[in-house]
Amino acid sequence: MNDFNIWVEKYRPKNFDDIFGHNKIIERLKAFVKQKNMPHLLLAGPAGVGKTSAALIIVKELFGESWQNNFLELNASDSRGIDVIRGEVKSFARTKAIGDAPYKIIYLDECDSLTKEAQQALRRTMELYSNSCRFILSCNYSSKIIDPIMSRCAVFRFRSLERRDIEKIIDSISKNEKIKIDKKAIDALIEVSEGDVRKLTNILQSCVATTKNMTEDVVYEIVGAAKPKELKDALDVAVKGDFVKARDKLLDTMLKYGLSGLDVVKQIERLIWDLDINNEDKIRLVERCGEIEFRMVEGSDEYLQLEALLASFVVIKK
Repeated sequence: MNDFNIWVEKYRPKNFDDIFGHNKIIERLKAFVKQKNMPHLLLAGPAGVGKTSAALIIVKELFGESWQNNFLELNASDSRGIDVIRGEVKSFARTKAIGDAPYKIIYLDECDSLTKEAQQALRRTMELYSNSCRFILSCNYSSKIIDPIMSRCAVFRFRSLERRDIEKIIDSISKNEKIKIDKKAIDALIEVSEGDVRKLTNILQSCVATTKNMTEDVVYEIVGAAKPKELKDALDVAVKGDFVKARDKLLDTMLKYGLSGLDVVKQIERLIWDLDINNEDKIRLVERCGEIEFRMVEGSDEYLQLEALLASFVVIKK
């Protein structure tokens, strides 16, 4: 496979049974397809868990070989203004379906990026043309969707995939591509992908471009993340009270992997729960991580803020 990112499409689920981790949602979607009738749908949840794949499978199951004639896919993050809703979306929705299809389908990805004005226009379009067109909306944050749209849709909430589901996907890809992946590399892939299958697939493809024998070192090097053990060693030293040694370890790790301050803070927040300190201190440190991240986002110096965070680990026992 020479074309980068082609694995995402190659391993995209081809039917409902290929979508892992969402059995109850898939059963309901299958029922809609079987009846050849469905309401407007809102698929909400984190990235890379199967929302777009589910939408494409619905369309292909409903329309068969001619699915492209009655299907429009738009990404709201590219075209998020009211003109797109009044123009392209409305023009497609108002015309009758081609052939014996019961209606057309418009798939609007990342619709939480739409402005409030565009969402109001979309609400009206969904209402006027429901006989000739159904909408499938996809978003990461359903709280950004206005209530009138939510009330017009059947809402399906996807969640991040569990470990066993990700292991099945890794096993399937490794067998097809003849990749050897050791146990620690699988743990690293699950850690860095954070339940996002698209991210997992891209990481695997990037790793295979380097070697067919995948190890933990290769995974962390490709994604530009520090090994949890290396960061935890720095935190353990800080908790013991040696600020200078902890700072040197942390800076060495950052330079080794080319990490940004935000990357480090997010990894540190996950490692706090493994430290040998009481739960009240862990809660205080998590709160401190949130404060430090906010300061970095607002433009504060990364190294100064990381030193301040480490200082919090040093004084926590005192």
